[in-house]
Amino acid sequence: MYYNLAQLLREPTGSTRDYEVDDLFVGPEGGMDRAQGWVRVIRTHEGFIVRAELETQVNLTCSRCLDGFESQSDLIMEEESFPINDPKTDQTTESTEETLGEIHLDDQHILDMAEVVRQYVITAVPIKPLCCEECSGLCPECGANLNREKCKCDTASVDPRWGPLAALLTERRE
Repeated sequence: MYYNLAQLLREPTGSTRDYEVDDLFVGPEGGMDRAQGWVRVIRTHEGFIVRAELETQVNLTCSRCLDGFESQSDLIMEEESFPINDPKTDQTTESTEETLGEIHLDDQHILDMAEVVRQYVITAVPIKPLCCEECSGLCPECGANLNREKCKCDTASVDPRWGPLAALLTERRE
């Protein structure tokens, strides 16, 4: 997701470029995920407005059963971008905005959208992703995936206050 904006930087305010996106990026879990859609870059008096509508396919891990699954989300982005070098003087500008999370063009006027897309995806991913709403998770005793198999563990938890009475039940069975 690299876009060379050197020519657009020389054009008047209001000039635009549209790009189709079908690319891979490093997702929130470190794997390669896909983004598809479009990006529009609009020239402003100081830099660019970057607008994008993307559909992302992200590989996640279920927080209950630990199985991997693919999640899709739609992202609508609008960010402002500034060149590191002043286009008129080609001198590096002192930039405090970079620490505020804005997108900057490198010294070759290349816009890298991969990190911005990754950050937007992170905000769209639920804190506890689930492969499905009915996910049964793992057995707390043997670790079996309860979505695939039924384990034979006795997982009935007994309130500790009823412990002496539960002991009487096991004595009668023996």
